[in-house]
Amino acid sequence: MAYRVKLNLKKLKIWRSLKVRLFLIMFLMGVIPSIFMRVGILENYESRAVDVRTSDVQTQLRIIANHLITYNYLQDTSSEMIGAELEQLSNLYNGRVVIVNGNLKVVKDTYGISEGKVIISEEVIRCMKGTNTVNYDEVNGFIEITVPIVETVSAQNATEDMPEGTEIVRGVMLTSVSTDSIVMTMEILNRKAQIVEIIIVFCIFAIALVLAQILIRPFDRISKAIGEVKEGYTNESISVPDYLETEHIVNAFNSLLVRMKTIDDSRQDFVANVSHELKTPITSVKVLADSLLAQKDVPAELYHEFMVDIAEEVERENKIINDLLALVKMDKPAAELNISVVNINTLAETILKRIRPIARKKNVEVTLISKREILAEVDEVKMSLILTNLVENAIKYNKEQGKVDVTLDADHQFFTIEVADTGIGIPQESQEQIYERFYRVDKSHSREIGGTGLGLAITRSAVLRHRGSIRLESVEGKGSTFTVKIPLTRVLV
Repeated sequence: MAYRVKLNLKKLKIWRSLKVRLFLIMFLMGVIPSIFMRVGILENYESRAVDVRTSDVQTQLRIIANHLITYNYLQDTSSEMIGAELEQLSNLYNGRVVIVNGNLKVVKDTYGISEGKVIISEEVIRCMKGTNTVNYDEVNGFIEITVPIVETVSAQNATEDMPEGTEIVRGVMLTSVSTDSIVMTMEILNRKAQIVEIIIVFCIFAIALVLAQILIRPFDRISKAIGEVKEGYTNESISVPDYLETEHIVNAFNSLLVRMKTIDDSRQDFVANVSHELKTPITSVKVLADSLLAQKDVPAELYHEFMVDIAEEVERENKIINDLLALVKMDKPAAELNISVVNINTLAETILKRIRPIARKKNVEVTLISKREILAEVDEVKMSLILTNLVENAIKYNKEQGKVDVTLDADHQFFTIEVADTGIGIPQESQEQIYERFYRVDKSHSREIGGTGLGLAITRSAVLRHRGSIRLESVEGKGSTFTVKIPLTRVLV
């Protein structure tokens, strides 16, 4: 039942409101203490009133107990003065007074019910031994008090066994005092306290409502500002520094806004670059084809030369499209990685064996340095892309008689692939942009070398899909070193 109530509360949108929750917290924080205060005051009053009533009655009972000894009332109950005092005490507190002698026999009962009877109770027995007792019966509304009737041995009656000053309990005064007046006073106080409490509740309700509205205003301003950005009225950063929490939310949103602007600008640049890169080979093909069509009796050699150029441009177009498709696939969720246990050393040897003929054409020496055997849980295809792109770039942008060193190493958590070349290097100002799509450091030189400008973008995306990192160290004119660090197992991600 409680679970269903909780489930229904979660479904209510109003319960999910921060304003409502703030209101309820402040309202309850004000109301609950006032309720406890009222109950505490009443209980304290009751306890205090009972203590005062008990103290007053005990004082009067001790006075009367002395009179009982003085007038020898336990043996002779004919004293009208004692009788009047007992009746007065009984009427004053709307109670009952019973006097018991040393033989536990009732010699006086202001109700006239138990006179002549023997009374045996724990309270009377304890009082006979000189111990006062007080019992408060909250249910029936009375206080029961026992006071010993004590006789002090005078000098005339003193003996060796009982020297002067010895106190002897001759009897017990058993008194029941009504607490009706206390209960009535408590009821009056309770009614007045409830009226005050209702007024306090209304005041707390109004204060909590106003404070909740005031406290939630910064969040309303954030919501309004975000709405304006969403509707396109503005794309400026928002500022609501009222609270530390709102400042954190605003800072996070502003960072997201900057990120979205960057992505939007990148998307526009990407579309422009794609259009340009795809249009360039087509334009070349069209120019070559138009040249052939414009000429009559084209020699076979020229025709063959033009067709070779056209085929190269088509191949270039095909490579751009394939790289774009690879990049799009790389942008999909990491869950689509085809993870398996791969021997990185064997994979690197296979890739370098395939690439070495390209290196030999440029007189570049490629060396594999394996410091230890590495078995890792990775996507083999994407790891091949990473190695291939890095090594091919190291060869393409190298010098004559240059070197490329591929170093494999691992610790207990990560493995690293380091590709170092002795090539032309990358200027410091361009090192942060080399992973952008279609970005080239030297466009004219890059045209001669070939490529699509997507290799490093694909490489970085593949590394990030493996929850790894890629780092560049480069000195212009001396060479570059790319270091890839990837977890050995998927548990680390």
